[in-house]
Amino acid sequence: MRQSKLFTKARREAPADEVSKNAQLLVRAGYVHKEMAGVYSYLPLGRRVLENIERIVREEMDAIGGQEIRMAILHPSEPWKQTGAWDSVDVVFRIASRTEKEYTVGQSEEEIVTPIAREYLASYKDLPVAIYQIGQKYRDELRAKSGIMRGREFTMKDMYSFHETQEDFDRFYAVVKEAYLKIYACLGLVAKATEASGGAFTTKLSYEFMVLTDAGEDDILYCNHCSYCVNAEISAQKEDDACTRCTKGSLARAKASEVGNIFDLGTKYAKDFSFTYKDKGGKDQYPIMGCFGIGISRLMGVMAETFSDEKGLVWPESAAPFAVHLVALGRDGGDDISKASDALYEELRRAGVDVLYDDRPLSAGEKFAESDLLGIPKRIVVGKEAVATDVFEVVERKTGTVAKVPRKNLIVS
Repeated sequence: MRQSKLFTKARREAPADEVSKNAQLLVRAGYVHKEMAGVYSYLPLGRRVLENIERIVREEMDAIGGQEIRMAILHPSEPWKQTGAWDSVDVVFRIASRTEKEYTVGQSEEEIVTPIAREYLASYKDLPVAIYQIGQKYRDELRAKSGIMRGREFTMKDMYSFHETQEDFDRFYAVVKEAYLKIYACLGLVAKATEASGGAFTTKLSYEFMVLTDAGEDDILYCNHCSYCVNAEISAQKEDDACTRCTKGSLARAKASEVGNIFDLGTKYAKDFSFTYKDKGGKDQYPIMGCFGIGISRLMGVMAETFSDEKGLVWPESAAPFAVHLVALGRDGGDDISKASDALYEELRRAGVDVLYDDRPLSAGEKFAESDLLGIPKRIVVGKEAVATDVFEVVERKTGTVAKVPRKNLIVS
């Protein structure tokens, strides 16, 4: 894409009303546009990052047998009243229609997915099944804050599974846990599976996946020897206590942000909707149900907090809006530098390289500063030396390393 055609522009200063680093950087760089507290529009660059995160999540959910659907956003109030959530969940938006009916916009999907599953899963032979979607969620947050990390509208992957037995749910939980850890690793993040309460969804123990970050809203205690980790709010343990799991390590305290969760919903929703299947003996049984969430837009915010420096964003290759930022130092569009840059741009595109081409008539300093702010992993610079020698300066955004690369090696470097 030619940057001269990109309708968004970078800003020199962060908006005065944004205090979180992720929002400051994402707004400055033109990734998002703030509509109001907790609600953002995703601009061309931001949409590309979101879609890259979604692609990675989708690949892993498909790999473990998840079946993707797209559920309704506008929900009738009746199923919410049937489960008791209409009155007990305080973050639900309640909408009064001119038809005198009441609706809500989905903040979770148990009330929609359970009746869907009930229609198709009639026998033990139909189980287990895992159904997921990636879509928008809406919550009536009283204190929307931390940029895109805690909002009233956000993008989420939520998956719901149905099982014959608790043992089968536990088996699938372990499978999902490994898939989640693969997702975070692919995005360059280290996440810890953290014990927590079930909150509004269940009284059972649940698991949150936490990424350590100073911008996090949660305090966790984690073992420095094994994988044990617990949310500090529900634990009687404290920092420096001996680990109760491995007995070899001690607990460290850290700020963290939740980027995923797993809930064991038991048979609550199956019972709420009279959802039974026939077991091997022909008897009616309630399926065990699980819920598995990943905050897609929250992940983007956590990554902006984690992968950034004093110059701007530093996206990992897996999530970056483009693989390469081609920066031409020509000024009038008709000089040798501009012609060489145009030719290289077309060559990279033909080779399948996802490239943003800065063809604008700006100074080198302005272009380099904006390139650093955008955070694209690799920058290729076309200047007088490159035109004369056919050797190009390639800058790695993460490390600042500069290499001289011949044209023939640019595509594979």
